[in-house]
Amino acid sequence: MSLRRHGWLLAALLAPLAGCATDPRITPDARWIDPSQAVQLAAAAAPRGVSGVFALTVQSAARPGPLYLNSERDYRDPRNLTVVVLPAAAKTLAERLHGEPERELRGRRILVAGWARRVRIDFIADGRPSGKYYYQTHVVVSDAAQIQPL
Repeated sequence: MSLRRHGWLLAALLAPLAGCATDPRITPDARWIDPSQAVQLAAAAAPRGVSGVFALTVQSAARPGPLYLNSERDYRDPRNLTVVVLPAAAKTLAERLHGEPERELRGRRILVAGWARRVRIDFIADGRPSGKYYYQTHVVVSDAAQIQPL
């Protein structure tokens, strides 16, 4: 398994180790960053990313594995900000929402505290990377408290 091919997995596994003390918190006076700003700032700061509170309307959601909440209907759209909710956080979020987050949050505006990072996505042909790729911008959520529905 190559690190490039599975960069999202590495990011998801390392996110809890990043340290919650460096994550921004959602407070009543939190200034938020919209998806287009998040994409631009994360690209400019790559590979480090940008810390903040991100505001988006969930246009699409998907599973299996982590829960993916997208700011655009097409997750491949270069303007899309993807919130990657790890399974334990998705379970806690479902309990808090009294329903499946992908259904309860679709069409709703949310605030998400964390790090927006640019992630390389390789196109696969015949089970191998084709040499073609694109970038997505992800915010990994390891704690349901990082998400606040509005």
